[in-house]
Amino acid sequence: QVQLVESGGGLVQPGGSLRLSCAASGSRFSINVMGWYRQAPGKQRELVAVITTGGTTNYADSVKGRFTISRDNTKNTVYLQMNNLKPEDTAVYYCNSRLASVIYWGRGTQVTVSS
Repeated sequence: QVQLVESGGGLVQPGGSLRLSCAASGSRFSINVMGWYRQAPGKQRELVAVITTGGTTNYADSVKGRFTISRDNTKNTVYLQMNNLKPEDTAVYYCNSRLASVIYWGRGTQVTVSS
């Protein structure tokens, strides 16, 4: 059982920045693939970024060059640094953890980009 708790969401103006955090507990964090997903009203949940146990990262084209995913295994935490935010980034952002076929989700944190 993996427990994930997201934090860091909020209201920000276009062009601003936010840093999301996901604190994990209940398993060996260092061996889990970690990811961030988001879901906006009327849209399907989509992958934002993934980081593997080896540190390899992958990003959705829409956020490439603006968002950075990272992990700190000593703190059992994964981060999503979001820069140059756009209104279309508005969504609930979810933390994801995967080990083999077992997948866990956090409850999400709201990010709203608006002037």
